[in-house]
Amino acid sequence: MNFLRRRLSDSSFVANLPNGYMTDLQRPDSSTSSPASPAMERRHPQPLAASFSSPGSSLFSSLSSAMKQAPQATSGLMEPPGPSTPIVQRPRILLVIDDAHTDWSKYFHGKKVNGEIEIRVEQAEFSELNLAAYVTGGCMVDMQVVRNGTKVVRSFKPDFILVRQHAYSMALGEDYRSLVIGLQYGGLPAVNSLYSVYNFCSKPWVFSQLIKIFHSLGPEKFPLVEQTFFPNHKPMMKKEETEGQSGTIICPRSPSK
Repeated sequence: MNFLRRRLSDSSFVANLPNGYMTDLQRPDSSTSSPASPAMERRHPQPLAASFSSPGSSLFSSLSSAMKQAPQATSGLMEPPGPSTPIVQRPRILLVIDDAHTDWSKYFHGKKVNGEIEIRVEQAEFSELNLAAYVTGGCMVDMQVVRNGTKVVRSFKPDFILVRQHAYSMALGEDYRSLVIGLQYGGLPAVNSLYSVYNFCSKPWVFSQLIKIFHSLGPEKFPLVEQTFFPNHKPMMKKEETEGQSGTIICPRSPSK
């Protein structure tokens, strides 16, 4: 003790001490320390416990990971991860609406979506289909076809539609626009698009779109065959009567009373 007193009373010994050393010795103990300057932090490293409280430290990250994995542990030991089981994707169903003269299944045989998902082709004509479409459940298609003398009945939810058949004809019983509406109602993607398939059910409607292009580009760049549209037969009869009477419209009179 006398040795320490003599050393501390020596002015040369005190001058060689670090800055603030004597001040720190005279400072009373405190449970809360004030933040040190960057220079003091470099000169006096923080205790190990301080580094544990840093959210960005690697130890804290490791601890957080261990806490997340804790429910998966058994008796305090982590089970080794087992081999990953490959997820088998269900085949995607392609509904082709076409006659039986073209077998579309052979064109998609062995083909896969993104090289992983198989394609299952279902082919039928409009006359062989029926469906029910839902707001949340997509579209359920019922198919009844005859293949090689055998009647095949299936129900499925198609993922994509390929339309290769006219959906409307003036022949009796060949108006399938309701099926096109049902497929559109179910939100199914298609080629050609169901929107275009429905529009092409009416040739005058399609020609009206061509008339817009005709007026936009001019007859030199986009010529059209001259046509006249009548909504029914009555204007056609008046036109014939007008041509026969030099421009005078002759309307049949009602019988006199």
